[in-house]
Amino acid sequence: MNAEVTEKMDKEMDQRIRVLLINPTAPQWRVNDGRDPNKKTRIFRFAMLSSLCVAASMPAYVDTKIIDEDVEPVDFDTDADLIGISFMTFNAPHAYEIADRFRKEKSKPVIFGGYHPTFMPEEAIKHADAVCIGESENNVPRMIEDFLSGRLRTFYESGPVDLSRLPKLNRNLIRRSAYITPDALQATRGCPNHCKFCSITSFFKNGFRARPVEEVIDELKTLGRHVLFMDDNIIADTEYAKELFKKMIPMKKQWFSQCSIHIAYDERLLHLASLSGCRGMFIGLESISQENLKNWHKNFNRANDYLWAIERLHSAGIAVYAGIVFGMDWDTPDIFGKTLDFLYKAKVDALQATILTPFPGTVLFEELDKQGRIIDKDWSKYDFNNVVFEPRNMSREMLKNGHDWVLREFYSQNSVLVRIWQACRYLSLWTVLRGLVPLSLGYRTRLKVNKISR
Repeated sequence: MNAEVTEKMDKEMDQRIRVLLINPTAPQWRVNDGRDPNKKTRIFRFAMLSSLCVAASMPAYVDTKIIDEDVEPVDFDTDADLIGISFMTFNAPHAYEIADRFRKEKSKPVIFGGYHPTFMPEEAIKHADAVCIGESENNVPRMIEDFLSGRLRTFYESGPVDLSRLPKLNRNLIRRSAYITPDALQATRGCPNHCKFCSITSFFKNGFRARPVEEVIDELKTLGRHVLFMDDNIIADTEYAKELFKKMIPMKKQWFSQCSIHIAYDERLLHLASLSGCRGMFIGLESISQENLKNWHKNFNRANDYLWAIERLHSAGIAVYAGIVFGMDWDTPDIFGKTLDFLYKAKVDALQATILTPFPGTVLFEELDKQGRIIDKDWSKYDFNNVVFEPRNMSREMLKNGHDWVLREFYSQNSVLVRIWQACRYLSLWTVLRGLVPLSLGYRTRLKVNKISR
């Protein structure tokens, strides 16, 4: 070993620091001392991909630990030198509480990152020493270096990250058994669409980028058979998606992801997705009203094609996990019954029904705020289950009750049993038993905990 290498290693040992990364969560899902995570809702716990990316961006001399409040409680007696907290809007008040406690009681410096701090940096900095605005890979090394030299700045912001040669993730930093799959990855980031209500569009500034296909394939080789792509729209670049899926075919993976309904319009793309092992897609249908889709800049979705498109996915052996949003300006009280009828008729396999939520940073928030229609800025209520704005064509109570009713009906015991029986005709038994059944049972538990059903 030469003197230069030895000197470098000695320097790194002298600099060695400990960083604790925290993922706050809602009170009903937090794990307290002596309690294990709720196994019934494990289906909703993904493998902490954003925190793993932050950890991978750390310089080599940093020891990183990750705490997910869904899995274990925050350790306020940690010996970490620096605390990092990443959060979305509904967790902002709790994140601020954690940060304030670390700073005031433990004299620990705190840095923030994630969607809400990116959109509301001036608010966030009141509870932190620094804020990472946007993606972490370029910011984190600079933040650590500045922290060590005593020159930590208030805000750190960089341009879009180059997705080639991203640092490798250390999935051993998480408790693998606590997640539905520890093998989550991204092939792309962002979405080129301009939906008014979407935080993703705002966060990535309408940009879309893809990793080199060969690098994605190399990462897949290190993962197990069951994989989750955490992409916002994995088929946004259809030619890229076709190349990726084609190269995945020999790997015999079984995978799930998120994409637009347009996958049904490209026969070759759909066929390759199926051959590569796609077993389910979350698809943001958003509304069965074309007027809603048009006015929220999602008129590239054609509601009249939904039945046909979902049947196409089912024919390819791909389950459809639909996203529906209630409370758009052209929703009237009959939207709830019509939507439920559609969901049954289309044989939608799983449903995420949410109340329209105007997140800070989105075009929707700006418009409703200017109109004076935002009635509550308690961020803890921005969880998709509360009405925080004044709807146009119904009361706030009607919107909340209609949303809850659709979820109760869709996940009633009889409805779940009928869907499972139907799904066995067009989905693999593995998809039904490992995907559809636990997801349905998880939602039934979730609805009870959130007091939507008994």
